[in-house]
Amino acid sequence: MNNQKQAIKQIIGENLEDLFDLAKKMKENPEMGFEEFKASAWLTEYLEMKGFEVQRGIAGLPTAFKATVDLDEDGPNIAFLCEYDALPGIGHGCGHNLIGPQSIGAAVALSQIKGLSGMITVLGSPAEETGGAKVTLVEKGVFDNVDFAMMVHPATHNQPYSTSFALDAIEFTYHGKTSHAAAAPELGINALDSVILLFNGINALRQHLIDDVRIHGIINDGGQTPNVVPDKASARFYFRAKERKYLNQMFTKIIHIAEGAALMTGAKMEWRNYELSNDNLMPNKRLVKCFEDNLRALGITDIEPPQDGKGSSDMGNVSHVVPAIHPYIAIAEKDAFNPHSAEMAEATISEGGKQGLYTSAVTLAWTAYDVLTDEQLQKEITQEFESDMK
Repeated sequence: MNNQKQAIKQIIGENLEDLFDLAKKMKENPEMGFEEFKASAWLTEYLEMKGFEVQRGIAGLPTAFKATVDLDEDGPNIAFLCEYDALPGIGHGCGHNLIGPQSIGAAVALSQIKGLSGMITVLGSPAEETGGAKVTLVEKGVFDNVDFAMMVHPATHNQPYSTSFALDAIEFTYHGKTSHAAAAPELGINALDSVILLFNGINALRQHLIDDVRIHGIINDGGQTPNVVPDKASARFYFRAKERKYLNQMFTKIIHIAEGAALMTGAKMEWRNYELSNDNLMPNKRLVKCFEDNLRALGITDIEPPQDGKGSSDMGNVSHVVPAIHPYIAIAEKDAFNPHSAEMAEATISEGGKQGLYTSAVTLAWTAYDVLTDEQLQKEITQEFESDMK
């Protein structure tokens, strides 16, 4: 370990109590997506105190932010991503109260190392659970001048990467015509029948889709009372696939099914994205290897192999525009809790959560240090990314 990496580790250790206090405050004050005003304020105030230039409310999102330190010379711009939204009824059951502090901890430590070339950026991205603000940040060009992006997610295991599925969240609404369901059913157009036919059509399609597709839906509006033919009904679906290209092909078939369900009843159909779409996560393997090497250098050897994940994340959209990683660091023993649980929320403020914050911040900072100081590494990461995009 060279002297500068040792200095990074020491700075994070000195700041650890303050960073963990931020995590505890967020845990005790959980805020839903796009409403994370306290968390956003706490993180940005800390960054300003450490010398970062902060822009709040970027990309038209009140709780999003961008904080930068220019290292004075030409070099890559490395972005550390923060998440800080909670889950309804559970609080920080996904550990986002750790993700923000560990990213700013890494950024602050790196910014205090002399002789580095480039820029350090911290991006605050709200509503990962329900809105996917990174999608908006990508679309609004926030990543246009970013060269590499990274974050770490708390878990019950150490894992250099897991992929995630592309996701479309679609609501289908059918409009029919009310009538007395017993006295004059022939005068009505049953919108709920269209929703049921939609489900049946999608279920019939499943046998003709590849194995890695996931489809799950609910009826969120099925009418008001049985003796009135419902003139409006709607259903919400998550459509997922391993790759965005295949999901787009599948969605064309879904729209045909939805249109057919309207034709069979005489209803009218409309559809909308009720959440922003996620692209599949494509971790940059060369950047992943750098992270894993640093994790081992820190003394962490209990590392699980990579795997294909079945969930979805707006970090996927980031990985399609810039080389990115999204590894996992343990904050508790395996099987100690389930994801999205009250037990995980409690684990974030345990000693394991504190240690996980420290491990994540150090490994992130060391990885960024390697990228900033090694032009050959930068080239290899970029070449892989360009190849993946082809």
